[in-house]
Amino acid sequence: MNIQPLVDALGIQEDAARAMADDLRTQIDELQVRLREAETHLEHLAITRKTVTTLADRIPAQANPPDLPEHPDYPRILALFNEATGPLRARDVCQALDHELLPMNIEDTRAKLKRPVKLDVLAEADAGSFTRKR
Repeated sequence: MNIQPLVDALGIQEDAARAMADDLRTQIDELQVRLREAETHLEHLAITRKTVTTLADRIPAQANPPDLPEHPDYPRILALFNEATGPLRARDVCQALDHELLPMNIEDTRAKLKRPVKLDVLAEADAGSFTRKR
């Protein structure tokens, strides 16, 4: 009986199993690297959390914003002025709020800007030009 074909078949299977084992070892190595990176990132986040919570006591409490009317535009208006680098006009604010640039809408926005001015949150730098109070 000739067993050479059987030995050859075993050799092919051994080569395939060896290649699969090598591939799995490579994947394990790559996963270990990714795991170390993830663990390092977690450590950094833990350190950051600890630092932030330790420093939180030192941050002065911010005053609550004045009582503005219950209207969805007011938080958006204040956010616009917090991000603005200069004065804004009612037309600019109206456009940023995605309101149609009609005279009626611009005037409504101007009226909305006057309320935070009265509450000392915004300032009217020039006639029709508004800025955030510093």
